[in-house]
Amino acid sequence: MNRRRFIRGGASGALGVAGVSALAAPALAQSAPKVRWRCASSFPKSLDAIYGAAEDVARYVREASDGAFEIQTFPAGEIVPGLQTADAVSGGTVEMCHTASYYSVAKDPTWALGAAVPFGLNARALNAWLHAGGGLDLLNEFFATQGLHYLPGGNTGTQMGGWFRREINAVQDLKGLKIRVAGLAGQVLAKLGAAPQQIAGGEIYQALEHATVDAAEWIGPYDDEKLGFVKVAPFYYYPGWWEGSLSLCFFVNKAEHEKLPAAYRSILATASRAVTLEMLAKYDLKNPAALKRLVAAGAQLRPFPQDVLNASFDAANQVYGEINGKNAAFKKIYDSMMAFRAETYLYQQVPEYTFDTFMMIKQREGALGGR
Repeated sequence: MNRRRFIRGGASGALGVAGVSALAAPALAQSAPKVRWRCASSFPKSLDAIYGAAEDVARYVREASDGAFEIQTFPAGEIVPGLQTADAVSGGTVEMCHTASYYSVAKDPTWALGAAVPFGLNARALNAWLHAGGGLDLLNEFFATQGLHYLPGGNTGTQMGGWFRREINAVQDLKGLKIRVAGLAGQVLAKLGAAPQQIAGGEIYQALEHATVDAAEWIGPYDDEKLGFVKVAPFYYYPGWWEGSLSLCFFVNKAEHEKLPAAYRSILATASRAVTLEMLAKYDLKNPAALKRLVAAGAQLRPFPQDVLNASFDAANQVYGEINGKNAAFKKIYDSMMAFRAETYLYQQVPEYTFDTFMMIKQREGALGGR
């Protein structure tokens, strides 16, 4: 072996290693910059299943980025009121929020399609449409015009129809009814004579207690129990036909989202998908026991009469027809969603409905065990 060549090579190799080390740290630092964001939630901390989704996203992002990407979460009212979080994001007050897009339906009915619309999709179908049926791309095409990037951030499953101070036995009982409800459901109920109002979650109990409203819907047994509605409105109706499922979302300021390294954008999107799965799992776990406790506490379960459901369905179609006739952005997304709705319910009534129906019959017969 040529000693001089070996020494020269070794020195060169050592220099090469040192050079790589010297260059690697700055390159790594550049690929993982420190990012500090604030996330304003539309929900109070007391609603752990729904508020917790934002905290979970923050934790997953922090862990996956080894602490380089930090998101601090704030409950409703701490930075801005719960119904104004999307405005705070588009205006640059905070980088992101966790909310339901239909809180901004007064701006444009298209906002509702990112959350829930009357007689829309159940949770499984909504997830399929969003992630495999082009829904996410269509929604982000619209929300980009609002300075926002949309990420699904949880799903509640099919909701209850809410708490009523008096019984609803027929369509005429809706006339004059003051009801807290969100999204396009308000326009549908208004066609049936009701007086819809949009009130933040933390303010609903007082509105019911002081008869500011005659009825109010929120989500379902687990959250409704926490908010104490059974104490002030005994009749608990189902199903929440205006929310066959509710997609919560994270709105990210579009300019801030585009500044993120690609790896951070991927981490954030993956974290949002994780909490969407987990929120539905939490509600599916906790709602059954909560419903039993509510009934024991005096809740009187009532199904909406069939004529109320039929009249509401017809009124919803009238609302959609009116919006589609003058709002091209809404129509584009709505047409995609409703085409998917027709196909998924055609399929689901074959294996899903028949299996679920059989198992529910067995549950009523006491053949499944449990209590």
